[in-house]
Amino acid sequence: MAKTNGKNWLRAKGSAAGSKVTFLELFFDLVFVFSISQLSHALAAHYTPLGAAEAALMTFAVWWVWIFTAWVTNWLDPDKMPVRGMLVALMMLGLLLSASIPEAFGDKGLLFAGAYVAMQVGRSLFTTYAMTRVDRANTLNFVRITTWLVVAAVFWIAGGLLEHEARLIAWVIALAIEYIGPAAGFAVPGLGRSKPSDWDVSGAHMAERCALFVIICLGEAILVSGRTFSELPVSGLTGIVFVTGFIGTVAMWWLYFRFGHGRAAHRIEHEATPGALARLAFTYGHIPILAGIIVHAVAVEFMFSHPHETGDLGIAAAVLGGSGLFLIGNLWFKGATSGQLPLSHLAGLVLLILLAFAAPFLEIYLLGILATLVLIVVAAWEYRSLSGASPAPTLH
Repeated sequence: MAKTNGKNWLRAKGSAAGSKVTFLELFFDLVFVFSISQLSHALAAHYTPLGAAEAALMTFAVWWVWIFTAWVTNWLDPDKMPVRGMLVALMMLGLLLSASIPEAFGDKGLLFAGAYVAMQVGRSLFTTYAMTRVDRANTLNFVRITTWLVVAAVFWIAGGLLEHEARLIAWVIALAIEYIGPAAGFAVPGLGRSKPSDWDVSGAHMAERCALFVIICLGEAILVSGRTFSELPVSGLTGIVFVTGFIGTVAMWWLYFRFGHGRAAHRIEHEATPGALARLAFTYGHIPILAGIIVHAVAVEFMFSHPHETGDLGIAAAVLGGSGLFLIGNLWFKGATSGQLPLSHLAGLVLLILLAFAAPFLEIYLLGILATLVLIVVAAWEYRSLSGASPAPTLH
């Protein structure tokens, strides 16, 4: 039987099919619906400085394993059977990773670390093999990437074997290694570093993949509102909180999709070095967007459970921080892909900072209403300032 050529595993670049998001990729994302749910519940259940640090680290890890897979499927064709097998294996490992999140800093630390390392290193090795004899530049790129991931894996596994603060420190080191990697061009002695021109990506594919992940996160915020509302007695206050949470989520959707997603895809498609821009706008720029939506979901839960609380700066930080992080992420994302920072988003951040001074004197549900109003004002301002511009191109 003839050996399958690695070339047969790659997408056909330059065609509509070459940038199409496949059903298997959507199926793969279902695992991360569970991940986002686990992360928001973990943060709400352990809402302390240490708990927030742990939740942040796991959020960074979940995003990293997902975005690395999105990059890989920009080249590999999920309709090819070997690639399908790889993605299904990643789904199973991702399910183990997600299931271990609540106890990742407890009894399931090694399970979390092992699943994460298997996903990162296994996928990278598979891609290196798929690129062999087909694309020498990207073969070397994935050898470099694998080297960095293996070094980080030592700290992931060591952290899984350690306990308490020692585990957190080891995992922070591991995550730092992985996050520095792309910015450093995955430099490896003897192999050099990757060049921006090597990363020829499909802007349409990357934009759609990240947009789908944003939808997953927004869906979790909707689920939190609906689930919590269904468990509480019907009252005017719970109704107000429910509507506030829903409108805040809709405002986030509007801010991201109305003027950000389509323009970013078009810009990257026509960029001389699309990989460098994709790395800045998607790989790094979407992190505060993801974090903002997760914190927003937690804030809605707090608005239901502590509506009349005043003076709790931690809860107030969640209520304002969700909107703030989301605006920072969009500011980064839109600034990177348009070349200018949207004034509306800067004004929104200023308003949230001013609200922070009033937060100790406001009941939580009122603070939540005001934070949502800030998002509405920003969305309306951006719509008014850009509605006369040509619509974002649609890529097929």
